[in-house]
Amino acid sequence: MTRVLAVIPARYSATRFPGKPLELLWGKPMVQHVWERCARAKAVDHVIVATDDDRIAAACRSFGAEAVMTDPALPSGTDRVARASLAHPVFDVVLNVQGDEPAIEPEVIGAVASLLRKANVQIGTAVVPQVIDTDFERPHVVKAVVAQDGRALYFSRSVIPFLRNLPEVGTTHFRHLGIYGFQRDVLHQLVTLPPSPSEKVESLEQLRWLEAGYLIHTVSVQSRSVGIDTPEDLATLSLRNP
Repeated sequence: MTRVLAVIPARYSATRFPGKPLELLWGKPMVQHVWERCARAKAVDHVIVATDDDRIAAACRSFGAEAVMTDPALPSGTDRVARASLAHPVFDVVLNVQGDEPAIEPEVIGAVASLLRKANVQIGTAVVPQVIDTDFERPHVVKAVVAQDGRALYFSRSVIPFLRNLPEVGTTHFRHLGIYGFQRDVLHQLVTLPPSPSEKVESLEQLRWLEAGYLIHTVSVQSRSVGIDTPEDLATLSLRNP
């Protein structure tokens, strides 16, 4: 039986928002919200937090989460997830549920976990059908182009596909959510890859995987979750109901 491990990478020294995982939202540290939502997700068997900071580790232990310490020099959240997963070799699938998505729904996490239970899926992620608006056009909101069979064709910080003419009937734009699932062996292959040209231009790690020939499958979900990049994002989210 396929076993699924959810890993939440939580780094203290974020450039735009230092200490972000410990910022309070609805009376709890942001990382706690992510952990609780992972714990409620169907098809997830175990949840851990991968961190580089004793303060985050202590906070996680205070609310019952397992924290795995990782090297602060690791270059990305994916590297942190891969390193932390070494402590749990019995799991076949590893999820990367980013620690700055405190409103991510358990149903979304479960949908990605279920996607990875399919034998032909190397990497999985979630996308949300969305109309183009001012928020969608922000560079922090990552967009995806998806093939008819669900494979991701490209990700961008720009609006894609570009509307040169009036939208055709049935044209759909997708917002990408900050969650990935990997077959265990694929994850450990990915962290050996060097940065790719498109990744450097867009600052999107998943483009490295596409350029290396890996397939990323998507599951389309309905979600109001938004990534927290700045204190202003957190203040806006705090006005919503938990």
